[in-house]
Amino acid sequence: MTAVPTAPTVPLPPASGAWREGDPPGRRQWYVRDGPLALEAGGELPGVRLAFETWGRLAPDRSNAVLVLHALTGDSHAAGAAGPGHPAPGWWDGLIGAGRALDTDRWFVVAPNVLGGCQGSTGPSSRAPGGRRWGGRFPFLTPRDQVAAEAGLADALGIDRWALVAGGSMGGMRALEWAVSYPERTRALLVLATAAAASAEQIAWADLQLHAIRGDPHWRGGDYHDAGPGLGPHAGLGLARRLAHVTYRSEPELQARFGRAPQGAEEPWHGGRYQVASYLDHHAAKLVRRFDAGSYVTLTEAMNSHDVGRGRGGTRAALSRVTARTLVAGVDSDRLYPLRQQAELAAGIPGADRPRVIASPCGHDGFLVEQEQVAALVRELLG
Repeated sequence: MTAVPTAPTVPLPPASGAWREGDPPGRRQWYVRDGPLALEAGGELPGVRLAFETWGRLAPDRSNAVLVLHALTGDSHAAGAAGPGHPAPGWWDGLIGAGRALDTDRWFVVAPNVLGGCQGSTGPSSRAPGGRRWGGRFPFLTPRDQVAAEAGLADALGIDRWALVAGGSMGGMRALEWAVSYPERTRALLVLATAAAASAEQIAWADLQLHAIRGDPHWRGGDYHDAGPGLGPHAGLGLARRLAHVTYRSEPELQARFGRAPQGAEEPWHGGRYQVASYLDHHAAKLVRRFDAGSYVTLTEAMNSHDVGRGRGGTRAALSRVTARTLVAGVDSDRLYPLRQQAELAAGIPGADRPRVIASPCGHDGFLVEQEQVAALVRELLG
């Protein structure tokens, strides 16, 4: 009798994919704030810690520091190989290193994990004063709060002024806030695939993702972090990732890559999947093992709150505060952050050149995928 091969058993996903104390630190360093952080929405966050990574060496006059800011599900590992503590290679690895656009023989590059994140910085998966995890008690953050925490990191490193602040998507929101909140500390600015304020449609897409996570029966109001494998809101987080990923890529790319083809021998008419569905499943499964649903909620709400003109007399008045040499770029196939939003930024920032266009079939993710084009923009700014 011939044995029937069985599929390998896939371990259950953890309740949270957050980095935890005792996990390999990898290249992380930590900054701990001295005192609480006052929050824009009111109240304060005590015990603020940011994980960060650096490449290169800070010059004696501290003039060569570059701040690189990640997007929603990114982290401090902007460059380098995957390994203990870092489940994926650096998300801008093609830009950072000897001989690259951010040449680490010349520049000192700093990449923090955002406040509210889950890869070593204070967030919902962290322990609050008293020892319990923050969970659903974690306070509401805005990009201004996150940038205020990063300003503390800059102070601790002795960096009075960044030679360049660069970021895309959520990282672009924070880069913009740096240039508006601290114009004297931002010499050059590279803003990619982002906007002056979150639009109604961007908030709508985000709201669907928030409902997906909060509707998971294992969400438990955000207090799930100490549950066992398979008992966290991984189904809701996976659905949120599927929804988001469709907005991150372009329709022509999805059609060209997948069309209507089934996944392998699967039969879509009999319970099987199309290739495009398998692709979304793959990205969902990856995220739930390296990210935290509570951080996804916290950071998504922060992005929804983004409005550089709030309390500053409107967008035009806020952008007029920027003194940095600035390049704004968008992706020609981006349907989530369309080019008109980058055109508004370029028109409103004094001294900004015409908006640049990254040519890519990959949609919003083009600022991550098309690293040679982004490198050309970096070189143009840094000379």
